[in-house]
Parts: sequence; structure tokens; C-alpha cells
Amino acid sequence: MTCLIFYPIAWLAKMRTKGAENIRREGGILLVMNHVSHVDPPVDAVFVHRNSRVPRFLAKDSLFRAPVFKYLIRGAGSIPVYRSTVSAGDSLVAAKDALLKGKLVVIYPEGTITRDPDGWPMRSRTGVARLAMDCMENDLPVLTAARWGTRDILNGYTRKFRPFPRKKVQIDVSEPVDLSGFRGREVDNELLREVTDLLMGRVRDQLAELRGEPAPAGFYVPARAKKTDG
Repeated sequence: MTCLIFYPIAWLAKMRTKGAENIRREGGILLVMNHVSHVDPPVDAVFVHRNSRVPRFLAKDSLFRAPVFKYLIRGAGSIPVYRSTVSAGDSLVAAKDALLKGKLVVIYPEGTITRDPDGWPMRSRTGVARLAMDCMENDLPVLTAARWGTRDILNGYTRKFRPFPRKKVQIDVSEPVDLSGFRGREVDNELLREVTDLLMGRVRDQLAELRGEPAPAGFYVPARAKKTDG
């Protein structure tokens, strides 16, 4: 199984988990997570695998062309995301299909590792809201999860790789998010932003608990994205 290939990388992390019992053993699940390091996917894959599930990641299409890694994510049944192209919506269609077929789909709504200097979540893309609403309509759980500690292993912006000593990585998984308050509303940009911020707000609060410090009131917005909306 491809997830087993990730175990040597994940060995660099001493995982401490909370709420893993919320990952049911069968049926579609959308797992919404923050993204702080390039080692997040292998760590998250092993975490999910240890809970008797095989993760399907929504991943940037460029990763499907990257040496070595392309074989890992393809073998894991990952779903390519083609940003700013006519095929951009295909990834959401494929993800919805996977969820309806009983797969566990992992999504990083920020789209890339956070650019927040302090590691808090960025303002996220609204594709996660579309999937969450699909899950609600089909009675599939949406779980939020925060992870902290992987940036101590590999910091993608300082290029510091510190594999030893092994770093503590904490993961906190929520109970299913209640989205029933959005049922019946028109799925427009306002609703998508509201649902996205609700989900990532939960992730941010979980992250604050893991870090033992207060979370910022809002989400970090990179300078080049201030005039756009995900």
C-alpha cells in the first residue's frame, strides 16, 4: 500500500493525537486541515492510515509531475487541482465522486503552506465549502483537524530541514461539524465564504489549543492576494 511508503518520513514525527475516534472506519469523510510544511502530507497520510483509512489528497497538479513524489500521490489515488484553468472545477467533481464512493478525502483549503510568519492559517479558497455542502446534503461527516509541529521538521520558507532529534507533532480532530444551519440557502459566493471561514475558524481554534496560545482574530492574507478572493 502506498501509505506504507510514507512511514519512513513520518517516523521523524512523534505523533500525539486527539479525537482520532471521530474518523469512522468506513464511509465518505471530508477531513479539513491546516498546512504548515511540505512534510504535512506524509505525516497526515500515516495518521489516517493508522486509523484504518486510506487518504485521498487534493493536490496541486504540479506535484503529479514532481520526481518520485508523483508516484506516491498517484498511487494513493490523489486528486489533481488545476488552478486558474478551465479544468479547475474538475478536482471538486472528482473529490465529490470519491466521497460518495466512501473514500476519505483530505483537503488543505489554504492551497499551499501558510505564508503567515507565525504559522496561523491563511484566508482559504472556497472549494472546501462546496465539498462540505455536498457532504451535508449526502449525510457525510465533515471533520476539521489542526496539526502542529511539522514545521519544526521542515520549514518550507527558511529551507531548514531538522530531522533530528525527532519532533513532537500534535494532531487534533474535531467531531463532525454541524452545517445544518446552511441547509436550504442559495449556494452563492457569500455562503461559500461563510462556510469556508467557519471551517477554517474551527481549525484555527484547534490549532490555538495545540499551541497553547491565543489565535489571531482573522486570517492572514498575503499581499498579492489582498485584491482577490479564493
